Amino acid sequence: MARVQPLSGFPEWSPQERLVEAHVLETLREVFALHGFGEIETRAVEPVERLAGDSEASKEIYAIGRLNADEQSGREARLGLHFDLTVPFARYVEENQGRLHFPFRRFQIQKVWRGERPQEGRFREFYQADIDVVGRDHLPEHLEAEVAIVMARALAALPIPTARMHLNNRALVEGFYRGVGIVDVAGALRSVDKLDKIGPDGVRDELHAKGVSPEAVAAILELAAIQTPDDSFFGLVEALWDHAPIVEDADDARAEFDRGARSLAALVDAVNAAVPGAAIADLRIARGLDYYTGAVYETVLDGHEDLGSICSGGRYDSLVAGGGFPGVGMSIGVSRLVSRMLSANLAASTRAVPQAVLVAVTDEAHRAASAAIADRLRARGIPCEVSPTAAKFGKQIQYADRRGIPFVWFPGAGETAPDGEVKDIRTGDQVPADADAWVPPADDLKPRIVRR
Repeated sequence: MARVQPLSGFPEWSPQERLVEAHVLETLREVFALHGFGEIETRAVEPVERLAGDSEASKEIYAIGRLNADEQSGREARLGLHFDLTVPFARYVEENQGRLHFPFRRFQIQKVWRGERPQEGRFREFYQADIDVVGRDHLPEHLEAEVAIVMARALAALPIPTARMHLNNRALVEGFYRGVGIVDVAGALRSVDKLDKIGPDGVRDELHAKGVSPEAVAAILELAAIQTPDDSFFGLVEALWDHAPIVEDADDARAEFDRGARSLAALVDAVNAAVPGAAIADLRIARGLDYYTGAVYETVLDGHEDLGSICSGGRYDSLVAGGGFPGVGMSIGVSRLVSRMLSANLAASTRAVPQAVLVAVTDEAHRAASAAIADRLRARGIPCEVSPTAAKFGKQIQYADRRGIPFVWFPGAGETAPDGEVKDIRTGDQVPADADAWVPPADDLKPRIVRR
């Protein structure tokens, strides 16, 4: 038989690791639902043309088709696996707009597929969790804070280090860039977005090559360096505008700059009021140069900044190509986060298996009696397993210990033990037990995910 070759970029967790992932997914669902977001699920495939659009995304799309396609199937639309949840969500809203109530609040947790080079925290198949609020023609600005607060609370509920949400506003940045005479604002933003990769000198060289004056470059880099844990950035950007090389007839740019600064201050204050210390004003953040138009968000874990952003998003004017449905949303790279939780031992399950009890078997002739006890326990919500063999009790205890099952039930009828006795194999304590009354301690009923 040929040796099975592993496929990189397609994670396969062990049962104990899967419990950590399942806990993350369930926690996100609970927090999102508590805040009034309804869950949807979209199909895994879309026409390749819709997925790719005019972007470079076509290089990462996994196309699918039947191996033995006939002539008819060859005329069908080419399908591809979705590489994020935004494209299918846009199609969903466009198709179902007559049945949706706006503003439409949705969360979506699904696997996506992306044909990129695998590396730590980057997979070809991974879970993504999105929340969005979409309006039909208008969306109130306060929802930019609400979405950020929901995400901050969701992250705070997970067994991970503190998640810091770096916030910016595109109107503030773009207004400032226009104020110092930048014509190609998007191009300048692309250069500044590389600060972490090429450093200030590299960004300076790129901007000079694009014809930006040295004075304007200096002002742009000074703006990008502003980062505050509260709304104190406001005074800093006001002072920066006052001594920056502002061009003539910059009234519109100033209005845009002021609007963005006020919005960002309100956003930072609102998020920190709800989740103290969660938000940071960071004037370097750009994101989605051709998509986001207002607030933008990026989130990093304290002590794990090398992982990059684990949760990002922003405000957009149009969810649907061609215009329509303004909204605001954020997305968590769940598999990226879980991978770091596991590799850095940030969290773990208290045991590898769901069962709290192993029901021992005295001999094969009495296996049915053990199975009956197990069913009575299961009927009351106690996960259990019947021993696979009727070996000596010592070996059955060893089996439970290797699997991490905390209790072993020894069947037997007696005056004080109608159904036998149950033993905590960690402490050695053994007591008479009734299968219709005994319960394990609450902490042992199911595996728990604990912070390391």
